Amino acid sequence: MTVPPPIVAPSILAADFACLADEVRAVEDTADWLHVDVMDNHFVPNLTIGLPVVQSLRAATTLPFDVHLMIEDPRRWAPGYADAGAYNVTFHVEACDDPVALAKDLRSAGAKAGLAIDRDTPIEPYLDLLPSFDTLLIMTIKAGFGGQRFIPNLLDKVRTARRHVDAGHLEVRIEVDGGIAADTIAEAAEAGADAFVAGTAVYGADDPAEAVRRLRSLARGAEPRA
Repeated sequence: MTVPPPIVAPSILAADFACLADEVRAVEDTADWLHVDVMDNHFVPNLTIGLPVVQSLRAATTLPFDVHLMIEDPRRWAPGYADAGAYNVTFHVEACDDPVALAKDLRSAGAKAGLAIDRDTPIEPYLDLLPSFDTLLIMTIKAGFGGQRFIPNLLDKVRTARRHVDAGHLEVRIEVDGGIAADTIAEAAEAGADAFVAGTAVYGADDPAEAVRRLRSLARGAEPRA
């Protein structure tokens, strides 16, 4: 099993929206990506930030934006996030009837393309799509709300994905999102994940920057298991 160096992506879903730029700057020197959860109250029963906030934040930080679209009709909206300067734009396979076509559109717009798999969706039907993507995001909770408890059984999807990525020598990041914290990140890394979204574990800490450092250290210290 070959796993790249870990990426830690604090999720601003857990940040204080009243001072969002300051919250972003608090992790600017330690985070690898900044995870931005976009929810439309249709695909998931929650409503969060959208394109105008991403455009405003882009001017406030140099961190790469890891945009996670939990929305209906991502083909309509996803390229706009790429145009706004997102590094990686991830959309849900459950919301898109032609994921490969949208991945091509995102890459053409200058972003990396990510495919997200929700809690109840089997991963096997989509493994053959991975050469068209840069990131595979596997939910370790049910998409829609932060602060949920990590579901260990969902790491079976991570193990399956890691075997497939390694066997095909694919350059695809395997990202996990949901309940990632100091007591769960090593388990996810052992399963083969190499990018970790952490919301409450970072922004609920007294020192968000130090929380990022600790999470990265725990991920690095975990030995991937076949």
